[in-house]
Amino acid sequence: MMMTKEEAIVKAHMQVEEIVLALDRAAREGQTIDCVEEELWRVMLKLGRVLLTSFVAGEGPGDMGNTIEFEGRTLRRLEEVHVRRYVSVFGEIALERVVYGTRETQKHEVVPLDARLGLPDSDFSYLLQRWDLGFCIKDSYEESRKSVQEILGIGQSARSLEQMVRSTAAEVAEFRDNAPAPPADQEGSLVVLSADCKGVPMRREDAPADGGPRGRRRRKGEKANRKRMACVGAVYTIEPFVRTAEDIVEELLNKACQRDRPVPQNKLLRAELTRSIDEIELNGKEEVFAWFDEQLWLRNSEGRKPVVCVMDGEAALWYRLAKQVGPVVGILDLFHVMEYLWKAAHCFHPEGSAEAEEFVTQRLRKLLLGHVGRVIGGLRQMGTKQALRRGAKKTLKQVIGYFQSNRKFMRYDEYLAAGYPIGSGVAEGACRHLVKDRMEGTGMRWRIAGAQAMLDLRAVYLSDEWDRFHACRIEQERERLYPYRGWVQQEWPVAA
Repeated sequence: MMMTKEEAIVKAHMQVEEIVLALDRAAREGQTIDCVEEELWRVMLKLGRVLLTSFVAGEGPGDMGNTIEFEGRTLRRLEEVHVRRYVSVFGEIALERVVYGTRETQKHEVVPLDARLGLPDSDFSYLLQRWDLGFCIKDSYEESRKSVQEILGIGQSARSLEQMVRSTAAEVAEFRDNAPAPPADQEGSLVVLSADCKGVPMRREDAPADGGPRGRRRRKGEKANRKRMACVGAVYTIEPFVRTAEDIVEELLNKACQRDRPVPQNKLLRAELTRSIDEIELNGKEEVFAWFDEQLWLRNSEGRKPVVCVMDGEAALWYRLAKQVGPVVGILDLFHVMEYLWKAAHCFHPEGSAEAEEFVTQRLRKLLLGHVGRVIGGLRQMGTKQALRRGAKKTLKQVIGYFQSNRKFMRYDEYLAAGYPIGSGVAEGACRHLVKDRMEGTGMRWRIAGAQAMLDLRAVYLSDEWDRFHACRIEQERERLYPYRGWVQQEWPVAA
């Protein structure tokens, strides 16, 4: 039976007296501060539970009379007092409530105390849910379970935490759909899109179809697990930053970051796996680029701001950009260009040599000055004139093909003069932080639904929308659960 308010207050006073006595005893015994701190924390949790119980007891059971009128019907007070489990950050509390309906075996249609307190749909408090989720999006479910238990002394299963992640992530789509445009005075004058792909290690049953039959012996060089690609997108605004070719060379080769670099504003991230929902195939790339289009409509509806898209050379991404987003300034990520320049350099010079570095520096400068054709022609001539090994010839051919295929996205002289970004560091960082840091832990294998749920929540967190998301989802859940809450608040029987 739940304590009365008076009993809870008396117990709270007793515990406060015990805390004072314990502190006096610790001082006399010369206990170290860490021991005192740990004991205080445990006692404060117990005190918090008692005080929370006192608060609930003071609200009463929610008795609104023998009958109430609800949605044009008369509901009667059921005879039994119904007990509900509520797990707070201080521990578990049993809530005794009056329930209204037609009869015990039917749905409980109105529960005034639940509405008055704004209880969640699950047994776990909103605060505990938020803390649980905060641990889960950063570490494995098992480690998160251990952390919560160590700090709060609350035992939960890893499976229950995973279910919490999935159910909460199901609300992300509605949150995104209802998100307002950022305030205009907090936006930059240039809109930047960026996308990249990152593999998520999957359980065998959810691996891509080309994974081969179960039980098949792996071929030479074939990895033990199969990954399903997640398309990661980033949208932000920024102020133009005009630079010269020499500025970029100095920054990239000497790692001298320029001062006064503008900061991305209102950066949003999203990651989508290709998957089936209700027998409908959702393509991850298609979902991300459709989101790009929605973001442009929301943040650049009048089309006054220049829009650039910085990506690597993956043809599927550029295809989606042209098909779903329309005409924007496409820019080949300079960091990937650098990787190909180093590949070309090592066809002619040893790795780590001064000659290789000079080779890259010269061609990087030419590319930044807009002389892409000269770089391509020069590489072809060198490949023809010098006797390269078969592997080096193949590598050089790949480099030339990469530059030739993406030549229209390599007008770096124009981009620098306009102050456009030429590196996809935001998307690269998103792939690392959003996907790799959580999804590729030792031994981790994911099912599609669980992986997408985790990606959705991590995207919200890394977009700095964690607080707003939780506030919105709590408000929406309360409106759904308790459409009668306003009436309850007005008619609530205040306990004496």
